[in-house]
Amino acid sequence: MTTAPLALLDAASLYFRSYFALPDSLTAPDGTPVNAVRGFTDTIARIITDRGPGRLVACLDADWRPQFRVDALPSYKAHRVVETAPSDGVDVEEVPDTLTPQIPIILEVLEAAGLATALARGFEADDVIGTLTIREKTDPVEIITGDRDLFQLVRTEPTPASVIYVGKGWAKAEVLGPAEVAAKYGIPVTAAGPGYADMSMLRGDPSDGLPGVAGIGEKTAAKLITQFGSLETLVAAAEAESTELPLKTRTRLNEAADYLAVAPTVVRVAPDAPVEFSGDDRLSPSAADPDRLTELARRWNLGGSVPRLLTALGH
Repeated sequence: MTTAPLALLDAASLYFRSYFALPDSLTAPDGTPVNAVRGFTDTIARIITDRGPGRLVACLDADWRPQFRVDALPSYKAHRVVETAPSDGVDVEEVPDTLTPQIPIILEVLEAAGLATALARGFEADDVIGTLTIREKTDPVEIITGDRDLFQLVRTEPTPASVIYVGKGWAKAEVLGPAEVAAKYGIPVTAAGPGYADMSMLRGDPSDGLPGVAGIGEKTAAKLITQFGSLETLVAAAEAESTELPLKTRTRLNEAADYLAVAPTVVRVAPDAPVEFSGDDRLSPSAADPDRLTELARRWNLGGSVPRLLTALGH
């Protein structure tokens, strides 16, 4: 019998999408925009109703640009750093001015709903999700995100792990396990998760400041990973001047050797981040505080999103 899944929410990814999907004319009585709060709350209600998780964790960024990744690759997310960063040396991510005030409200709603949050100091939410997925030996895992980077976590054993990709909104969510990721990107199904990460290192990702290997796009990257099985084997073949690789490809890979040496540290999620929980991740109607949620809905003009969440939670 299939057990209820563990839902791991990429919280920032979800509330960013809510922010851009709903108008900022949705405001509290004091004028604070609440479009992200409303959309995020509704999304959680839909996740609980549609997917039926037994456990749920909203995973947070303790550090959106961890130092160990910047040390490995200084360009990592560098274009997102606010130019007028504070003098204490902490990078500040450039986010819409009207989103920032909504994040504490989102955290209040999660707390009042009795929903667990988790973070790891010095790590990103992706690392929290990766660590919790790798640790899970009992229940199926469903990762809800708008970030394709987390496709690297799909698996079949010891419990299935899939990504519910919401890049086009919940109504058009895609459920991707190893078979779907392999079919979508042309990589081996037997190692679809690691294969996706390896392919993405070769291809690069300008949105994260990853240069990739010049002249190698997604299709070529997928073919190379399929042929050689892993990035490490491919790099070793290039260094050994293997005739299995065309001269031009060997040259490109060897010219990018410094980047390829550090890319795994940047792209692969941490398997052992020091995750801290706010509370029990089991979903239970008794964990929610309906009175507090109702007061938050009144104070911040959250409309029907809170009643929908309470209904999803069994109230």
